[in-house]
Amino acid sequence: MDGRELRNALGRFATGVCLITTTTRDQLPIAMTVNSFAAVSLEPPLVLWSLQNNSEVYQEYAAARYFNVNVLCSTQQSLSNDYARKGDHAIRPEHFSLGKYGAPVIRGALVTFECEMDATHAGGDHLIIVGQVRNMTHRPTGKPLLFYSGGYGEIH
Repeated sequence: MDGRELRNALGRFATGVCLITTTTRDQLPIAMTVNSFAAVSLEPPLVLWSLQNNSEVYQEYAAARYFNVNVLCSTQQSLSNDYARKGDHAIRPEHFSLGKYGAPVIRGALVTFECEMDATHAGGDHLIIVGQVRNMTHRPTGKPLLFYSGGYGEIH
């Protein structure tokens, strides 16, 4: 199967955009942009996301006890771009505060799910990370940042 054609076809599925945040072993806050986020279960409350095996921050996320899934709002496209770049995952102090379990909470996010690592599963060229939601915060208003067919979009 042609990889580019598959990627283009998968891109036809509209997704939200999230920043996954955690801290390194040295307690440095890091973030990465993903659109591979999904709910797994309500009881217990489980979510998942996928980490590329060749990511330069693979070890930090694969070993993290706690991580946060921060669902970005439509006005946070610049944050998505900032933390989508390879080698640029250190979070600037003005972008976060620390959550209940020590992982960064992105200011202004629509929702933040504070998660404890529950399981990991090999999934081809990705590691599927399942987290149990331990805490969450959300805003009652705002529109999500969407990604579709290689670009950003909004709900109208």
